Amino acid sequence: MSSESAITAAETPAANGHGEAHSTAGFKALMLGSIGVVYGDIGTSPLYALREAVVAANGGEGGVTAQGVLGVLSLILWALIVVVTLKYVVVLLRADNNGEGGTLALMALAQRAVTAGAGTIVLLGIISGALFYGDAVITPALSVLSAVEGIKLVTATFDPYVVPITVIILVVLFSVQSRGTARVAAFFGPVMCVWFAVIAIAAVPPILRHPEVLYALNPIHAVWFMLHHGVIGFVTLGAVFLAVTGAEALYADLGHFGKRPIQTAWLFIVLPSLALNYMGQTANVLADPKSIENPFFLMFPDWALIPMVALATVATVIASQAVITGAYSLTRQAIQLGLLPRFEIRHTSEAHSGQIYMPRVNRLLFIAVILLVLMFRSSSALASAYGISVTGTMVVTAMMGFVVIWRVWRWSPIAAAGLIAPFLFLDLTFLAANLLKVWEGGWVPLALGAAMIVVMYTWRRGSRLLFEKSRKLEFPLDDLVKMLEKRPPQRVSGTAVFLTSDPHSAPTALMHSLKHYKVLHEKNVILTIDTAPTPRIDPSERVRMEQLSETFSKVTLKFGFMESPNVPKTLAIARKLGWQFDIMSTSFFLSRRALKPAAHSGMPRWQDHLFIALSRASNDATDYFQIPTGRVVEVGTQVTI
Repeated sequence: MSSESAITAAETPAANGHGEAHSTAGFKALMLGSIGVVYGDIGTSPLYALREAVVAANGGEGGVTAQGVLGVLSLILWALIVVVTLKYVVVLLRADNNGEGGTLALMALAQRAVTAGAGTIVLLGIISGALFYGDAVITPALSVLSAVEGIKLVTATFDPYVVPITVIILVVLFSVQSRGTARVAAFFGPVMCVWFAVIAIAAVPPILRHPEVLYALNPIHAVWFMLHHGVIGFVTLGAVFLAVTGAEALYADLGHFGKRPIQTAWLFIVLPSLALNYMGQTANVLADPKSIENPFFLMFPDWALIPMVALATVATVIASQAVITGAYSLTRQAIQLGLLPRFEIRHTSEAHSGQIYMPRVNRLLFIAVILLVLMFRSSSALASAYGISVTGTMVVTAMMGFVVIWRVWRWSPIAAAGLIAPFLFLDLTFLAANLLKVWEGGWVPLALGAAMIVVMYTWRRGSRLLFEKSRKLEFPLDDLVKMLEKRPPQRVSGTAVFLTSDPHSAPTALMHSLKHYKVLHEKNVILTIDTAPTPRIDPSERVRMEQLSETFSKVTLKFGFMESPNVPKTLAIARKLGWQFDIMSTSFFLSRRALKPAAHSGMPRWQDHLFIALSRASNDATDYFQIPTGRVVEVGTQVTI
């Protein structure tokens, strides 16, 4: 998923529509940045993927036959080639929404392209977004645990300290989020480059000793393994999938780094390094079946173990950081698309709008991650919980990708199905294999995903019901303006801005103001804030003004779903359109609604209560729209839903 706050100044060259670099220096910087942010998750998979796959291939016991190990390696290599290289690098990186990628960007693009079935597209977007939160919780717990476990190989006396050390690292990681990640991000690329170089070089000696591992590049070994291992082969696929978790990040971070830097980094650095490392681990297992205990760290000589544990820990922290900041980015997009209530968003950089921190999201993620570490206590146990959320997201991405290829690229439905069907079949196979691990820990991401789906669906449905109910009670704006111009009440100096989600009806705050104060300002503005189905809006389209009468005007501010709305700053643009906006002589009127459950509503009673609870937890509109609190007047009203 997206990792916006981990972007450095290297982002600047990607300012054009599709985020392509304009210069060699810019391209290199973007490629380095993508290695640090995009590939952190998939780059740390060798810590546990091969071990879990080989153990699964043997029904949870020790070593397997040489042919079996080669079959597992072949499955991993071809999963990297087909799922990551063909599906994401070749096909989906072309399906961008104004240069942006990710499941919600794809949802908005697909939704725009269809006339019927838009509700299904939104549901798919909700499912994929919800499943990502499961990934965001499991990745830090699994990655850091697997890195710290390497310390047990130095001496068994460290065994009891693995979980406490993991918890300490995670506490530090989550506690520094509020400071922003710009400085740390500058080290992401170089550190991950060192990581990929080291894991590739360390694999060369074992491969030279056992060159037969190169036979695994022949897909016949993968096919043979699946045909001869029956149910065990199917179970093994669930563990093999651990090697491709993180593939979604290639697509999600498209807008930050651009297509070519991400593709180049994968094809020339990341994929060769991962392939070599998996081959090296396999060669080690062939030489000594006991090394399956921890084939990654046992590739290194004893003197290199402690430095490698340290490097692996740093690499897993980077992988975790990318997922955490991705959760912030996804939450902001979900808020803008009306899938979640408003949460506090703090900008940690003046230069880059993508660098944000969300205290509530950070706190919830931290609690969930620590609980997982304390519940499962080892990376092997936690590996069972991994995969379901990621495979679910991949299935949904493939489905929405079909809609985009068919309706946006204008391919025939048969050609679009022909392209996507093999990927969808593979994703569904991986999902089915991972679902076998539900009772071993797979229920965790499913439970988290289900909870988020309920929250997102409830918020979207409740907001729509509330809007429809409010609309019935409100007075047509044009009729009110005509009445007030014909028989105006007492006027006071200054400008009043009334925020409303329905520009055709008189805002509740305006009606209550007239009812209680019986006065009207010299200038009155009905302000609506629109979220576009595109990631960002061109500044020329940001503000739209319409004069209703001498004293009334209607203003619409438009923001992309990846932008944070700043109302005062945007209204300053309106000066070019003739509005002499002065923040010190302007009062913003907002209506604060107190919700009560109605006797008969469009949702079950429990959902009514959940929607009301979410509404109360929602961040203040004043803070969310960055309006100075000293210029805001809130008018309370009670609504039943």
